[in-house]
Amino acid sequence: MDRMAKEKNSMIAFGPVPSRRLGHSLGINNIPPKICTYACVYCQLGCTIKMQVERRSFYNPSKILRDVQDKVKKVKATGNPIDYLTFVPDGEPTLDINLAHEIDLLKSLGIKIAVITNSSLIWRKDVREALMQADWVSLKIDTAQEIIWGRINRPHGILQLSSLQDGMFEFARAYRGQLVTETMLVRAVNDSADSLNKIADLLARLKPARAYLSIPTRPPAEEWAQPPSEEIINRAYHILRERIDHVEYLIGYEGNDFAFTGNVEDDLLSITAVHPMREDAVSDFLARAGADWSVIHRLTERDQLIETAYKGRRFYMRRLHARSTGSVFIDSEYGR
Repeated sequence: MDRMAKEKNSMIAFGPVPSRRLGHSLGINNIPPKICTYACVYCQLGCTIKMQVERRSFYNPSKILRDVQDKVKKVKATGNPIDYLTFVPDGEPTLDINLAHEIDLLKSLGIKIAVITNSSLIWRKDVREALMQADWVSLKIDTAQEIIWGRINRPHGILQLSSLQDGMFEFARAYRGQLVTETMLVRAVNDSADSLNKIADLLARLKPARAYLSIPTRPPAEEWAQPPSEEIINRAYHILRERIDHVEYLIGYEGNDFAFTGNVEDDLLSITAVHPMREDAVSDFLARAGADWSVIHRLTERDQLIETAYKGRRFYMRRLHARSTGSVFIDSEYGR
């Protein structure tokens, strides 16, 4: 199939999909499947088809603009909102040498632009310059240690973790948009206290607006890539929270954005899917909702909520029902 035929048959714009991080996000698939700089063990897209680090053109920027324009027009005709245009493709978005030009073209639509990247090419000046144009950038940081990086992300052979980290710091110093990070926790790989403390040290230097902790919740490239226990996830949250102001974890789809909607059970499950709730915070919430601890008893009996501990305090968090299925999750809609 020639390039024009491939472009015609490719789905560039998709969604919008609900995202806790980005509201109503219209996705942009600017990389064919599955061309990437990494072969992450937890990737929901399966094994990387082609490993590469050379940036090149995959689609004509004018096609990307047309496809997104068409999708935006259709979505607006239904009355549905779009909060972000998000580059979240079937591979690593910064491999696209036209990324800066595409962002510039899409700005004409008057919608904020986001890029979800694995950070592998941020050591390149041209990549940093392209990302500077986006309103919201997410950097993947699964580890701060070379050996663990090799095991969990399985990077292209020419990449060096130290260069990536230097590029992240340089980008963070100059970037004026919203910078967030994502860390995928994999059982017995990057979830030890030592590993988590090193990640926290790196994030404290980087100073993201928000740090997200994710776990495998969809079928991964490697079956052994399983999520840690709830206790370990709780510990990870608190280790990062001691160094960073805003930390959230993402362990399942939630639709009510943490608001009190009148359904106490749904609201509690929504909140505890993102933040572990301390026992006193749960009591306060129940009081405000006009409910009592029988709600908690029902949720624990149904195995939807669990009790865990950290530094002598009791916390409640949502049960990870998908833990044994071996899946991947970066956000409810994006498992790249």
